[in-house]
Amino acid sequence: MQTTHQPDNPTSISDDDACLVKYLLVSALCLFIGTVHGVLQVIRPVRAWLDSIGSPYGGPGHLIDPLAHAHINVVGGVVIFLMGASYYLLPRMGGVRLYSKRLVQHSFWWTSLGIAGFYSTLMTFGILEGIALLEDPDSVDNIHRFYGPTIATVSTIMGIGFWVYFANIFLTFRNIRKLSSTKQP
Repeated sequence: MQTTHQPDNPTSISDDDACLVKYLLVSALCLFIGTVHGVLQVIRPVRAWLDSIGSPYGGPGHLIDPLAHAHINVVGGVVIFLMGASYYLLPRMGGVRLYSKRLVQHSFWWTSLGIAGFYSTLMTFGILEGIALLEDPDSVDNIHRFYGPTIATVSTIMGIGFWVYFANIFLTFRNIRKLSSTKQP
């Protein structure tokens, strides 16, 4: 028996909605990774290692806990979900189609690749620099010199995704305003 809020055919979704499912999948994947990350970082030997390399206050440990952990949960889990949700809700609330379906795709891929790159960069450099700090502290600077350009690159990729998203949302709002101004006497 269906309630009034369920569609007659739950498998029939529009093409516009189908392209948003990947936002939910990436959000769930990021939250899963974040919860596994959170569990692993409180296991005693892992926690002791993280503390020995500066977590959470500085040094390489800071890259792993709290930066990578917070990033994958908040940006990967929450923000990507909110992007998909706003792409779904805005046309229904505003009464217009999204400005560009192509920009929806671009914002997803740029943002998702940026999130993955950002998290991977934080984890990779946190681990490599952490090992170096404990085994050969003089080599940390040699590793860290690659961190700046790498994090800047993946941040730029993620930033492009955010700006494409913002452009699509603001251009859709502009269409909503045009529609509402033509309806008023």
